[in-house]
Formats: sequence, C-alpha cells, structure tokens
Amino acid sequence: MKRLLSIFFCLVFLGVAGGCSRPPAPSPSAPPPVKVGMVVDTGGLNDYSFNQSAHQGLVRAMESLGCEIKAIESRTDADYGKNLHLLAASGYDPVIAVGVLLSQPLASTARAFPNVRFVSIDGEDPALPNVSVYRFREEEGSFLAGALAAMVTHRKKVGFVGGLKIPLIEKFEAGFRAGVRTINPSIQVKTAYSHSFSDSEKGKEAALKLFKGGVDIVFHAAGGSGSGVIDAAHDMGPGFYAIGVDSDQDSMAPGRVLTSMIKRVDQAVFDAAKRAKDATLTPGVVTLGLAEEAVALSPMRYTKDIINTLNSTILPRISRLSSMIRAKKLMVPDSLLKLKNYKAPKKF
Repeated sequence: MKRLLSIFFCLVFLGVAGGCSRPPAPSPSAPPPVKVGMVVDTGGLNDYSFNQSAHQGLVRAMESLGCEIKAIESRTDADYGKNLHLLAASGYDPVIAVGVLLSQPLASTARAFPNVRFVSIDGEDPALPNVSVYRFREEEGSFLAGALAAMVTHRKKVGFVGGLKIPLIEKFEAGFRAGVRTINPSIQVKTAYSHSFSDSEKGKEAALKLFKGGVDIVFHAAGGSGSGVIDAAHDMGPGFYAIGVDSDQDSMAPGRVLTSMIKRVDQAVFDAAKRAKDATLTPGVVTLGLAEEAVALSPMRYTKDIINTLNSTILPRISRLSSMIRAKKLMVPDSLLKLKNYKAPKKF
C-alpha cells in the first residue's frame, strides 16, 4: 500500500511540475510565397524574342526569390482580358501583362481588382493606384544598331522591318535611322512591315522584299515575326545580315545575324517581382535604357571577327557613341517626328 501511495504522489508531483512549465513556443511559420502571374500575347512564350525574355525573368523570380509563378499564353487578342482576370481571381499578385497590346485589357482588369497589383511591360499608363508600368528607351539601342549597320553595309542601303505601325515600334525605327544618319546621311533606309508579331512567314516575306530591292542589312522589331527576317538573311547567304531584337538572336543563324538589339524585358519582370516581394512596388512608370544596362547590342560572338576585319575602328566607335548616350551628350529621337530635327554629333 505504501508503495502504491509513493507512486501516486510521484505522478501527482510530476503532473504539477509539468503543468507549471510553459510549452515550447511554436516556431513562426514562413510567409507564403509571392504568387506572380504573367500573360503574354499571341506570339507565345517561345518566340525567341520579347515574350521569351519576359518568361526568363519570371523563371528567375521563382529560382532566386522563391516566387510561385504561372505564365499564360494567349491564343487570340480576345484572350488577354480573360487570362488577366483568371490570374487575378486565382490569387496572383502581381499580375504582369507583357506587351503594348494588353494595355486596355490590363486597365479594365485592374479596375475590377483594385486590391491586386498589376504590372504592364511596354504598355500605356492607365494612371491607376495598383498599376506599375515598365518602359524602355528602345531608340537608344536601335541607334547603335543603325550606326553599326551603316559602317558595315556595302550597298549603302539598309532596311527595317516592323511588326505593327504603332508608336512603340516607331521608337525602334527612329533610333535606327538616327544611327544610320550619324554615320552617313547618304545611306538609304528602306522600311517594311509584317503587320504581325507572330507570323514568321510574313516577316520573311517583308525582309526578302527589302533584300531583293538592294538592301544588305535588315533590322527587325517584329517580335515572333522577326524569326522570318533572320531566315531570309540566312537564305540570302554571305554579305547579307539580319539584326535581331529583344533577345540575343545571334545564334539563330550564326554569321548571318550581325548583332541583336537586346531589350532586357527579363530584367523588368524580375525587378517587378522583387519589388512585389519587398513591398516596394509602386504605381507609375519606370523607364530603362542604356544607362540602366537594359538595352544593348549583343556580344556579336559570331560576327565580331568579321566586323574587325572590315575595319578595326567600327566597334570602338560604337562604344564611344554608347558612352555619349549614357552621359546624355547625345539625345536619340524616339519618334519619326523628332527625327526630322535630329542633328548628328560632329565628333565621336
């Protein structure tokens, strides 16, 4: 009996002691990952250009920031609003709309979801408190492409293929023409349009028309249609070149792509995701150019030797022009109207 009582009192003592001690505090749970959604236009994610670069930035946000991501390709223009609405309703914040064609659908969706943050890449600014816009000074990189083309062309005729006749694409053309004019105002610049950002056959048709009309270098700003421009340069053979855009497209036809005017859409997408995670994403417009290293010419790994063989001063001159633009000693026109009043620097 005494033994049973001893055991009982021991259990009571342990129970009281245990009740007086505080249980370990639960470890704070990690915050949920930021969900970043993205909608691209009909060019698709594998356009080797604008959309693909945007998707690379989204993937980087997943790998480096731990974001949960989702990208939706639009089959038709009518899908833009539906896809943006789907992401916003599914808890994605921010929702990124890639391309100027998504401007109006983004504005409408942002009004319908005032508590969701939206980001427009290249779009119009709807001046809404939940919309951030990223734009680029494409004319600056296009200027360097034009200057390079003017120093390489043998026929003294170069070309430009645009996707659609809209102000955004006009920035590329204006910068390219200003670059050509800076090197040699007597060089002709011929222009054609594919009337699409996704039809490579139309891009090829437009480029071949320019090549067969006496042009030997064609710069494109046509999104997915631009792959057709590169195909055309490949088919024309030695002495003919395309100039790529948005991504480094030099490897698409090694030796036939003189350079690419890289536009760091990936940088803009990643920056937006990071700001969203850090709670520093604010409404308004962010503009990126040469000074921010957001536009640039490609390393030209397949053509650098060819260029240096033509003239060893070409690339150093391009570098000096780039420095002048960065320092705002050379202001590149961003429209064809401003191009009319552009005066090239006398020395560089």
